[in-house]
Amino acid sequence: MFEGGPSSEEYEPEAVRRQTGDAESSSASRGWWDRNADEYQSEHGSFLGDDRFVWGPEGLDEAEAGLLGEVAGRDVLEIGAGAAQCARWLAARGARPVALDLSHRQLQHALRIGDAPPLVEADAAALPFRDGSFDLACSAYGAVPFVADPVRVFREVRRVLRPGGRWVFSVTHPIRWAFPDEPGPEGLSVAASYFDRTPYVEQDERGRAVYVEHHRTLGDRVRDVVAGGFRLVDLVEPEWPAWNGQEWGGWSPLRGNLIPGTAIFVCERDA
Repeated sequence: MFEGGPSSEEYEPEAVRRQTGDAESSSASRGWWDRNADEYQSEHGSFLGDDRFVWGPEGLDEAEAGLLGEVAGRDVLEIGAGAAQCARWLAARGARPVALDLSHRQLQHALRIGDAPPLVEADAAALPFRDGSFDLACSAYGAVPFVADPVRVFREVRRVLRPGGRWVFSVTHPIRWAFPDEPGPEGLSVAASYFDRTPYVEQDERGRAVYVEHHRTLGDRVRDVVAGGFRLVDLVEPEWPAWNGQEWGGWSPLRGNLIPGTAIFVCERDA
């Protein structure tokens, strides 16, 4: 689901910008979400709901957006499913979803809520499914922002999709990387280069990454989609709705009315 933010470890991790590869990024993500899943679900569970498909902190619902198209009777893979809220929404509308997540603790929350679809604990870069297993794949802030090699993930998604299958994923809007991750006025002034792709890393006292997030520019994301074997159908930048008064990390009504916070990529595999 949506980005984590500060770690809840007893020590205060050091925030740095440095290079990090696939293995370190994957290990950091698994560890962070296993440690912080309880706090995350407690803090954000009411917004996410038990069976709501929301694409980002702005609150854009798939019920309104319809980015996946018709889901009834379709085999759907949700990547980075967290507690499987989106997958439950899909199941309620006649889809056959599978919810995949790297974090064991996140999937335990899926079991806690109940009525969970099939759950799979696995890395998005090595999907444990046969070729052509699904009609659709989706991810609401899952996996893509946290992997060093998104093209590898996209190629795996393409492999498990049937010809003509749709892949829709949301990430932090790339422009946000140029601004401080603050919800108030201090988050409205450019503080870094948009073109600096150096990953954001929180590391422990031994220098081991405990949280990693990777920045790709908008152009990078489009090129990654194409390199992964997809055609970009649409790029959605949700506006902040008047009803949403919440703050979530660096997202807020103040910032959301001025700069985009989420980018949703709607992609299709060739038929």
